[in-house]
Amino acid sequence: MRKCNLSDITDIVFKNSSAGDQTNNEPKRKESHVGTEDENADRGNWSSKREYMLSMIGYAVGLGNVWRFPYLAYKHGGGAFLIPYTVMLVVAGIPLFFLESSFGQFCSQGPINAWKAVPILQGVGITMMLVSTFLSIYYNVIIAYSIYYLFASFQYPLPWSGSSEMSCNATEIGCCNSTVYNVSVVSLNMTAENQTCQDGFVPGQSPSEQYWNKVALQRTSSMDETGPIVWHLALCLLLAWIIVGAALFKGIKSSGKVVYFTATFPYIVLFILLIRGATLEGARNGIEYYIGSQSNFTKLGEAEVWKDAATQIFFSLSIAWGGLMAMSSYNKFYNNCYQDSIIVCVTNCATSVFAGFAIFSILGHMAHIYKKPVSEVADEGFALAFIAYPDGLSKLPISPLWSILFFFMLITLGLDSQFAGIEVISTCLLDAYPKVLKSRRGLVTTAVCILLFLLGLPCVTGAGIYWVNLIDTFCAGWILLVAGLLEVIGLAFLYGGNRFIKDIEMMIGTKSALFWLWWRACWFFITPVVLTIILGWSLYTFMPPTYDSVEYPQWGISLGWCLSAFCLIWIPILAVWRVYKANGHLWQRVKSACSPTEDWGPYLEHHRKEHYGTRVVPDPNVFVISNKCDTRL
Repeated sequence: MRKCNLSDITDIVFKNSSAGDQTNNEPKRKESHVGTEDENADRGNWSSKREYMLSMIGYAVGLGNVWRFPYLAYKHGGGAFLIPYTVMLVVAGIPLFFLESSFGQFCSQGPINAWKAVPILQGVGITMMLVSTFLSIYYNVIIAYSIYYLFASFQYPLPWSGSSEMSCNATEIGCCNSTVYNVSVVSLNMTAENQTCQDGFVPGQSPSEQYWNKVALQRTSSMDETGPIVWHLALCLLLAWIIVGAALFKGIKSSGKVVYFTATFPYIVLFILLIRGATLEGARNGIEYYIGSQSNFTKLGEAEVWKDAATQIFFSLSIAWGGLMAMSSYNKFYNNCYQDSIIVCVTNCATSVFAGFAIFSILGHMAHIYKKPVSEVADEGFALAFIAYPDGLSKLPISPLWSILFFFMLITLGLDSQFAGIEVISTCLLDAYPKVLKSRRGLVTTAVCILLFLLGLPCVTGAGIYWVNLIDTFCAGWILLVAGLLEVIGLAFLYGGNRFIKDIEMMIGTKSALFWLWWRACWFFITPVVLTIILGWSLYTFMPPTYDSVEYPQWGISLGWCLSAFCLIWIPILAVWRVYKANGHLWQRVKSACSPTEDWGPYLEHHRKEHYGTRVVPDPNVFVISNKCDTRL
């Protein structure tokens, strides 16, 4: 065998602890993330199917189900919106979810190493990991907001209710003298007794909006004015990262136990809020606006309705973030990933519809009190979660109780999604350097959490909300559509849809040709077309971000585009690198870069033999780009 010289070291881009490691005679020390009954003694498996399903449901069901879907349904015709929403679930959501979870389970690898199937697209895996990194930074900031509001709810009356005295001093709202705001509940117009506080007073804002901007965020006038670190948010952010780090210290073995609570508690709270909201005066009007007799079926003729339905499905199911692939990689090989995908997708969408009833029943009561149309109090995103809904809860008897339940629910909704985001990063690192990091999973998780906490500190300054909105706009939008489109094209056309179907049948059993007819139609045509249309529409209608009518400076928008470019640039870089390092003329190089590597396949050796026969398997610890050196033992 010819030995590799020093220059060939550059060919090695990923290391992988694969099946071959389990066939040697060296004694292995049992790791904390591996159970005694695990099928995969290197990476570990979920302790039970129940833990995996709860984790996947918790990952898919996030804040968007509560603060975005109900508003979209109301905005786009109420009950009529369920038609495009369901259609997009069937033609795009479930097919992509099934494809991605099957992909991860088959090879038992994270979103980077899984692309040994189509090496030219390995940059897609890096994009997924980077997107998850940026999302994890700002997502935990949102959890920190919820933690702060949870603590603030342990007082009566609630500080944003308008009946309490909100002190306004130099550190909170930029005033020097104490002021008491007298709030007219009907008109929502605020007047200040002490006019020396006018610099910190914004006429026409509700008490909850004042509290959000001036007390909780201590928001500056623009992104140009950074302001100091808001220490109560920084401490809440630290607490959020401590919770995430503790839950993931042993990987899925520890997070799988936490999700028994975090994945189920939101449903209990939503049910309680729905029952309480349904008994309130005006609740019927809210539900009618959400999904009732006010439904407008003429909206189905508008292209924006279908685009928003497809976008909501795509982001709600967390497709192309890498989390589905990472978590499914810890499944046992013969797990029925098809059945799991159907259950998780349907549960996710049903939760969105159910959450809407709980949200709009309270908003209907709020509109009744203010004697305003529901349309004037309905909102989405931060405005719904931290302004409109808390305002509505403050009008209820025993308001602190309902506020505590609501913000505790937001925390648990966010934590489940955050667990998966950090698991993506940890899995990619452990798959890349198994011999060094496998026994140090807890240390890896701790280091990742500390680093992301430090990177998140700009998001808890006075200008923090502008940073959160910037990252959300440029890292969690059309980039994911690009990754999802390349994912389905890569597996359906480059790897081969029929080959991929055979891989899935190896795990779930042989299915009839009629069964696969629909999935072939989706993967080969319908889903790529839908994603292409959504991507084109999103780019065509893209507008520079604003927050609360505050425009971003040019340098901020430029920075946002740099973040997008940083996430996407690895796709062409690694594609060119793969082609360059392959042998032969240009077409042969491209063909080689589009073909699976020799060590691609199931992780465990006995599964590989079932699938690939008795061929010689190269050393799975080395992932090479070229054939310059022989990597076999």
